[in-house]
Amino acid sequence: MKKETIEEQFVIDDFTAKDTWRIFRIMAEFVEGFETLARIPPAVAMFGSARALPGADAYERAYAIAHLLGRSGYSIITGGGPGVMEAANKGAAEAGAASVGLNIELPLEQKPNIYANKMLDFRYFFVRKVMFVKYSIAFVILPGGFGTLDELFEAVTLIQTQKIKPFPVIMVGKEYWKGLLDWIGDTLLREHMIAVEDLDIIKTVDTPDEVLYWVQDSRTRNGLHSVGTLP
Repeated sequence: MKKETIEEQFVIDDFTAKDTWRIFRIMAEFVEGFETLARIPPAVAMFGSARALPGADAYERAYAIAHLLGRSGYSIITGGGPGVMEAANKGAAEAGAASVGLNIELPLEQKPNIYANKMLDFRYFFVRKVMFVKYSIAFVILPGGFGTLDELFEAVTLIQTQKIKPFPVIMVGKEYWKGLLDWIGDTLLREHMIAVEDLDIIKTVDTPDEVLYWVQDSRTRNGLHSVGTLP
């Protein structure tokens, strides 16, 4: 495998005279993503730390949530890597559900986990983000870092600005997220940076059953039937 130079690792900065030709690679990622993901049952996207190890609370919660959603007929989409992503793909796969990984090519080479039965590789974060938003009926946010926060606020912003149809954004782990949510509810609201109704975009839960409730509730309110439970 060819080792990238430092300059080549920075994908956005590498847009030079080759920009026009690069469009074809971007198009190819969109086409492959659309063709693959259009065939899966309704999917829930799950996000969280790549650093969570088996036995850690975030890992075990991710597995349990994905397994329950999978048994309830939903596909699971993750970033395809280790940690929470691995746990979610494992839970879905062992429930007999579609287990999808949208792996991102990184300079440090994120290694795809072995539990996704459908894996797509992306060079561009923005293409990957489109796939998450377009093919998910809910976002489940488990404890994580900057990448997890990026996905969280991407979804919240798109819903707030009415660029996409509202769907549940479910944050798992009330204690973990308390500081962030208190800051949003106090500072942002007090300074009139957001509206009161914006707070309703986010749901906070602690259990797999609560996650399933909000997913099913959203489908019911949108006039859609719940997905059938797998045998």
